This record gives sequence, structure tokens and C-alpha cells, in this order.
Amino acid sequence: MLQMASAALLVAFALYVVGTVLYFFSITGRMMRGAGGPVVHARRFGERGYLVVLVGWLFQLAFVVLRWIGSGHAPTSNMFEFMSFLAFSVVLAFLVVYRLYPIALLGLFTVPVAVVLIAYASVFSTQATPLIPALQSYWLYIHVTVAALGEGAFAVGFAAGLMYLLVAVRQDRRSLETALVETVLWAILSLVAFIVMTFAFRAAGHEVVFERVVPDTGMKETTVYTLPALIKPHGAEKVTPGGLEPLFETPAWMRGVNAGRKFNTFVLSLLGGTVLYGLLRLAARERLGKRIQAWLQGADLDLDLVDEISYRAIAIGFPIFTLGALVFAMIWAAEAWGRPWGWDPKETWAFITWLFYAAYLHLRLSVGWHGKKSAWLAVLGFVIVMTNLVVINLVLVGLHSYA
Repeated sequence: MLQMASAALLVAFALYVVGTVLYFFSITGRMMRGAGGPVVHARRFGERGYLVVLVGWLFQLAFVVLRWIGSGHAPTSNMFEFMSFLAFSVVLAFLVVYRLYPIALLGLFTVPVAVVLIAYASVFSTQATPLIPALQSYWLYIHVTVAALGEGAFAVGFAAGLMYLLVAVRQDRRSLETALVETVLWAILSLVAFIVMTFAFRAAGHEVVFERVVPDTGMKETTVYTLPALIKPHGAEKVTPGGLEPLFETPAWMRGVNAGRKFNTFVLSLLGGTVLYGLLRLAARERLGKRIQAWLQGADLDLDLVDEISYRAIAIGFPIFTLGALVFAMIWAAEAWGRPWGWDPKETWAFITWLFYAAYLHLRLSVGWHGKKSAWLAVLGFVIVMTNLVVINLVLVGLHSYA
């Protein structure tokens, strides 16, 4: 059953990639000659892309069902399962929003988010393990799945907001806005670099082993790195002969499970993203945002409509996220831990996320923040979401620590 689930996810991933390519052709079609002209060409390829993505989502739905049956619990118990389910939620939100606003460029910006999330999920262990008694609750399933559905809608708002900024921010001169656009692109490339490095070094069989003596028990603790070791675990020594010697040691206050390995991975991701960004910028011979903006000029975007899409997606996601990440989370926490709220790092960050999107809606509806201001908030909001999922989940210790 689990093998069938993995096969279904692989098919979904492939179809999402194909759908992205079709959406790309729907945009480049505006600059190409074809039967019916560029507008008809764009609409035709956009509908084909939507159909392919829809079929891919159905395969991912099969993955969710088969994984649930095979593991005996909702497929949201570790980083592989949750990030895969988040990709599922992103595509679901896109399919709904696209029916209301059939803009092909929205698919070109949103579907790759799901592609990256599935690729990111795949770097973690895919093994299905039984849940401890405290986690065997239907309230946990409801809490995590509903929160992910809300975050999926936020991802669509992010994609539309990024589209808006790439077109609306003036690229004819350097400014704080152009620097921020480049920073967002660099952050995205850092995640891509992490995925590429992980698969590359895993395929090469690269491993570095560290050992340390646990002060309280006197027992040896072993940590295995699959990426180059720039930062070693706190108090540990490298036992693998040869290779690169660590340059730094993990701070003592990072006490999560495998904190040293995770912190090393985080730093390498930022370095890899910097190298990848530098290479792309060297190839483009200008800011990436400026190059992308020049390409998007042929898409003939209605920026007011893009702004509305971003707002509508977030407005849909906010009440869903509120229920999943706060209300249902507190019900489950009271049942599992005997208290509804404990200021666990991820609980705190979820509350920060909720406050941010509440402020976004207030500024949008009451203060009249539209256009670029609204788009910046939509992008920053999803950066906060991903910080919670990637950095808080993997670097800090807490009840929500995965993998």
C-alpha cells in the first residue's frame, strides 16, 4: 500500500512539472504566432495546464488516501508527510481560485510551489512510523490538515503577490524595493539549492559521522551528516577519516534532536542559494527581478485583478488557518497535554502568523492598503509561514519538532 502511495506521489509530481511547462507555453504563446492568435493560444495552453494539474492533484489525493490506509494515521506526522500534504493543499487552493480567475500566469507561479514542496519533502525519511499515544487523536488530524489547507490558500496569495511585485516594482533604478525582490528570489533559490545538494550528496553516498558523550548519561551519541560538515554538533568530534574538517561548532543553546546537523543544513542552504543566485545573475548580467519583469511584459497582466486574487486567496485561507492552527490546535493540546496553550516555539510562531494575516486584512479593509503594499504583505506572510515550517521545525526543539 505504501509503495502504491509513493508511486502515486511520483506521478503527481511529474504531472505538476508538465502542467508548469504548459503554463509557461501559454505565456510565451502571446509572443508566438498560431491559430486564433496569441490570446487563443494562451487560453488553450492554460486550460491544458489546468487539466494536467487537476489529474496530478487526483493522483496526490490517491497518495493521501493510500498513505493513510497503509500507515494507519493521517499522513501529516513527519516532515515528508506534512510537506507533501501542504503541496496537496496548495494545488487544491489553486484549482479553486483558477476557476474563478483563469489567469495562466497564476499557474506558472503557483504550481512550482507545490513542485518545490514535494521535492523538499522527499529529502526527509519517507518511512511510516506508528504514532505515540498522545498523538493518536482525531483532533490532531483535524488540526494539522485544516491548518495546511489554510496555508495552501496563503501560498496562492503569495504567488499572486509575487507576480504583482515582479511587474509593478520599477526596475530601471536600484531601490529598497528592488533589493527586497532580489532577497525573496534568493530565499526561494536557497530552498532549491538545499533540495539539489541533498539529492546530489545522497546519490554520491556522502556521509560524515560525529560522536559525543552525553554528560548526563555518559553514553555516546552518534550524528550522521549527509551534507558537507561546516558546523559540527556541540561537544562532538568527527570520527569519519579524511574529508572537510568542520569550521564551527553548533551553539550550546540549540538542543533539538540532531540540532547540529539541521543547523549545518540550514547554513549550507543559504550558502548554496547565494551561489545559485550569483550564477543566475551572472548569466542574466542584470538583476533577476529586472530580467523576469522584461519577460513578463508580454503577459499583459491586469494588476488590479492580480491584486484582487492575492487578497481573495488570503481572505479564504485566514478563517481556515484560524480554525486549524489555533482553535483545533488548542482543543487537541488540551486533550493530549492537559493544557490548551504552552508557548511551544511552533505554537508561538503560528500565533505570530495569525497576527500577521489579521493585520494584513485590517490594513487592506480598513486602511485601504492595496497594490504594492498589499502584495508585499502577501509575500512576507508566506515567508513567515515557511520560516515556521522550515527553520522553527528543524532548528528549535519543541513538541512540534519533526524529522
